[in-house]
Amino acid sequence: MEFLPTRLPDVIVIRPEVLEDSRGFFMETWNRKVFEQAGIDADFVQDNYSSSVAGTVRGLHYQIERAQGKLVRVVKGEVFDVAVDIRKSSPDFGQWASEILSAENRKQMWIPPGFAHGFLVLSETAEFEYKCTDYYAPEHERTICWDDPDIDIDWPLADGQAPKLSQKDQAGLPLKESQVYD
Repeated sequence: MEFLPTRLPDVIVIRPEVLEDSRGFFMETWNRKVFEQAGIDADFVQDNYSSSVAGTVRGLHYQIERAQGKLVRVVKGEVFDVAVDIRKSSPDFGQWASEILSAENRKQMWIPPGFAHGFLVLSETAEFEYKCTDYYAPEHERTICWDDPDIDIDWPLADGQAPKLSQKDQAGLPLKESQVYD
């Protein structure tokens, strides 16, 4: 596996080694020893899987009390994946990093605890998997506005297209009004 830096030092893109032949391919997506050697010491407790249609934005989500680290990847389609540093004590507070994740490029992204996460579906549909370091706790879940001007994410929406949003994501708060990490 290759561990690639992003513009935020704690957010890492992982490019797995892919073994391909006439039958198809094989790749290892998680190996505790390899990840620990790369500085990612994560204990995953829950796996999630979602499917979304083109133009859907999910996020920016996080849990305030039970912060989750997430190892994310796309198994069908393509997404623009985003992590936002929401740790007040961080020199990168309010900054974001992104990566195109797709079934074709097979990249993964590590989003550590203390970051909000979201993605935009670029393909007709996308199936998205993520491993989490803590359990889903709806009472601690928070949402930051996907289009917060203070964060200023450069979402690659087609020609001013409005994204498809859940009610929860429509009700997201600006970063300056959100409960964040110290």
